[in-house]
Amino acid sequence: MSATFPKNLWTSADLALLLDNGNCYEIIDGELLVTRAPHWQHQTICGNFYSQLQAWSQATGLGRACRGGGVIFSDSNDVIPDVVWLSMEKYRTLIDEAGHVRGAPDVGIEVLSSGAEHERRDRPLKLKLYSTQGVLEYWIADWRRQTVEVFRREAGLLKLALTLYREDTLTSPLLLLSPRANF
Repeated sequence: MSATFPKNLWTSADLALLLDNGNCYEIIDGELLVTRAPHWQHQTICGNFYSQLQAWSQATGLGRACRGGGVIFSDSNDVIPDVVWLSMEKYRTLIDEAGHVRGAPDVGIEVLSSGAEHERRDRPLKLKLYSTQGVLEYWIADWRRQTVEVFRREAGLLKLALTLYREDTLTSPLLLLSPRANF
């Protein structure tokens, strides 16, 4: 007879106990995910998305962008998307005292890092999490393939709306903007 033991579930409170050693710690469904500093090109693409969204937000006053900001959906779902965008309405209601987003941002953006573990985190795990939590759009950028997959909320779930390539222009009816997808 074999015994089964409950899985050790991590919480947001546990993150405060971890050393600040340069790693990125996230929790999805109670599972601790640890990553190291990403590739230079990964960070460049994150900066491109952030600067386009932030410039548009400042020009219109309709929202705010953040690079690497914490998003806490629950004690067992605490993540750090590469870039998030919130409408001003959501910004006023979702930012807590510590500066974290407590709920679904309008847009979440992940830039893929190499490796199966990163793919598993950003594609099925975060897509499912963002979908069930109410994120309106989720963009997955792959700088190696020079593509951006745009998932949009349809019938309550995030579904792949389009895949863009280097020569395409990224537009969003949610943001009413058209920054060039820079790789």
